[in-house]
Amino acid sequence: MKNPTIAAIATALDNSGIAIIRVSGDEAIDIVSKLFITPSGKLLSDCKSGTINYGHIIFNSDVIDEVYVSLFRSPNSYTREDVVEINTHGGIYVTKKVLAVLLKNGCRLAMPGEFSKRAFLNGRIDLSQAEAVMELINSENDLSLKSGISKLSGSVYKKIKEIRDEIIYEIAHIESALDDPEHISLDNYSEEIRNKIDKILKELTKLSDSTETGRIIRNGIKTVIVGKPNVGKSSVMNVLLGEDRAIVTDIEGTTRDSIEEGLKLGNINLRLIDTAGIRNSEDIIENIGIEKSITLCNDADLILFVIDSSRELDDNDIKIIKMTENKKMIILLNKTDKDMVVSEEDIDKLMSERGNASSTYHIIPVSAKENIGFDELSNVAESLFIDTNVINSNEVIITNLRHKANIDDAILSLNSVINSIELGMPEDFYTIDMMGAYTSLGYIIGEEVDDDLVNEIFSKFCMGK
Repeated sequence: MKNPTIAAIATALDNSGIAIIRVSGDEAIDIVSKLFITPSGKLLSDCKSGTINYGHIIFNSDVIDEVYVSLFRSPNSYTREDVVEINTHGGIYVTKKVLAVLLKNGCRLAMPGEFSKRAFLNGRIDLSQAEAVMELINSENDLSLKSGISKLSGSVYKKIKEIRDEIIYEIAHIESALDDPEHISLDNYSEEIRNKIDKILKELTKLSDSTETGRIIRNGIKTVIVGKPNVGKSSVMNVLLGEDRAIVTDIEGTTRDSIEEGLKLGNINLRLIDTAGIRNSEDIIENIGIEKSITLCNDADLILFVIDSSRELDDNDIKIIKMTENKKMIILLNKTDKDMVVSEEDIDKLMSERGNASSTYHIIPVSAKENIGFDELSNVAESLFIDTNVINSNEVIITNLRHKANIDDAILSLNSVINSIELGMPEDFYTIDMMGAYTSLGYIIGEEVDDDLVNEIFSKFCMGK
């Protein structure tokens, strides 16, 4: 039975220089051949795989567009099926017109992610590589791009397969010994298997713990700008964004609500939130903004604490320090273009009196007015959240929450094996939980997966991917 041939626009649907329509399936070449006419009259079906061919799309004797057509024969294609990619002029109307002609001639409109789904089902990529495609598409900085490329090249698959191979080998050994005790001994095996499982648990725990770094790479650092009124919080935000996003005045309490914007800063992204100035106030509306500021601080990954170096520290500054204890913090000592009455030493003394270790915060003197001192911010923020040794060593970092959940399930199963060993249970009890771990890890790479999960994952892809 032939696989239905699917087609979809693979590029953004907008007026542009070029658009690509992707066609995949058993009849892809035959369908396009009926519509694609080359100057020499050579049929697409007679062209070699891996070639780009010039001609026109013609339907009912009408020229639809002048195109280049790329041909990839099975299995040397993205989906491991015959694939044809039609490069049209990038107008919305002409692109839709070419797609409509393909649908009239036997193609079915592809569902979201169906090309990648076919690549997975046909064994070209595993499930973790398929999910890496979306990570690559959605990457917003160098680290997320590097992470996506690493996973697309199979880094997660290789690591998970290696661990699964170790587990299944031990399961097979136990079952063989139980079936043939005369030739295969399990004497002292509990101590041996304990050491091996401890090693696997250490590897899995490291992978699970890496998801915090993975979250930062994937989602960015939730960064809240705090400070008492009129210290320059909104000016700092405007400098970082390179535009006048927040209102700046000399009137205290101008910012009543939070303002959130995304920012690429060096190798990382910040989800930057400007908040209402924190002070004692009798204004009901301002107090609502202040309470929201406090809530946002509690949920933040990073605090940018702005202090006016031209004004003495007061109870409001101390209140903010108390409120942000145990948070990663960068203190921006602002308004250094004025006569400074607060120094870095004064901040260090205040932080020390409140019990904050010097390793928990960094002080950067800046002037938002003169745009001075902000160059250091990206390096400091990155050092607080990203272990460069891990990044540069190409260790596997888990950025997918589904993967973490599966890894954590495997850890629970293997801890149950440890518990069985400590209770002196028979070896056949080990295999039940070891198989549970093996299955959980299989969900990551798609070797233990049901149709509903596959459909859910690929439904999040764009139409032509």
